[in-house]
Amino acid sequence: MQTEKKDIRALTKEQLRDFFVANGDKAFRGNQVYEWLWSKNAHSFDDMTNVAKSTRQMLEDNFVINHIHVDQMQQSSDGTVKNAVRLHDGLVVESVLIPTETRTTACVSSQVGCSLDCNFCATARLKRMRNLNPDEIFDQVAAIDAESRFYHNRPLSNIVFMGMGEPLMNYNNVIKAIDKITSPEGLGMSPKRITVSTSGLPKMIKKLADDDVRFKLAVSLHSAIDEVRSRIMPFSENFPLADLRESLEYWYKKTKSRVTYEYVVWKGINDRKVDIDALVKFCKYVPCKVNLIEYNPIDDGEFQQADPEVIDAYIKALERNDIVAKVRRSRGKDIDAACGQLANKNEAAGV
Repeated sequence: MQTEKKDIRALTKEQLRDFFVANGDKAFRGNQVYEWLWSKNAHSFDDMTNVAKSTRQMLEDNFVINHIHVDQMQQSSDGTVKNAVRLHDGLVVESVLIPTETRTTACVSSQVGCSLDCNFCATARLKRMRNLNPDEIFDQVAAIDAESRFYHNRPLSNIVFMGMGEPLMNYNNVIKAIDKITSPEGLGMSPKRITVSTSGLPKMIKKLADDDVRFKLAVSLHSAIDEVRSRIMPFSENFPLADLRESLEYWYKKTKSRVTYEYVVWKGINDRKVDIDALVKFCKYVPCKVNLIEYNPIDDGEFQQADPEVIDAYIKALERNDIVAKVRRSRGKDIDAACGQLANKNEAAGV
């Protein structure tokens, strides 16, 4: 019975070098192949043109490259591109290229579906099928970098982990992917241009701080009142704001990196003065900035965009207290690529 071939990108450079030595070849061959896999983003062993045919055949006999495939690409009227990304086992995730005049940002997924139950998010309605591997996360970024160069004549400038899934519930693989993305042997991007967005898992936020990460942290807050927040995000009943606050204070003490709060304002849910006052108070605990995000409906009526004057009241209250605040207009709404809309509605999702 034939054993299943191992995904070659699960191997470290040292393991690749050892493989070649064990098979009677030189250790440097492992460096060559590693460069093809990561720096040159090879999709198959035949792409490795400076490696002997017999060596490529040996690799083919022992390994696979489980590369993603962009099944479907949709372009928005505002230039946003959404990729339906098919994985080696047939499952599909989505990732998004968001262009502005000064930058191009990749919004990438970390899980197939999501483990959490945020009521306003389409992705949360998909059950979590599995975590993405580091190479599958890396491939999303590499694909969007290529699209950025093709459509906008410039490399990818920023990455946000705000696609499908909760990144901190796939902690090890996300960290490994970021290590590859930021390595000179990978994409060589600065960690300061990467933001990991979490729904707020205090224990894992502390772990990030202990691991001395260099990327930025964003928290989907949406309310600074426990009762309201647990209505919006039921799982947060297990993670009260007092615990979240403590973990963020710990994060700032260790990293000296300010936190970004992602905050959507909904009509009749978090649009009262008491909601604004609670957010202002919460923002004073650690240096931060607030992104007030335009809401993107997901087909039912419970969550509706708040009135513009409420958004103005939030902005004024935050600025009055010297808290940086911006209104983020959503991009790619016409192709369901906006924040909270990633739910595999496209035809490629049928597996």
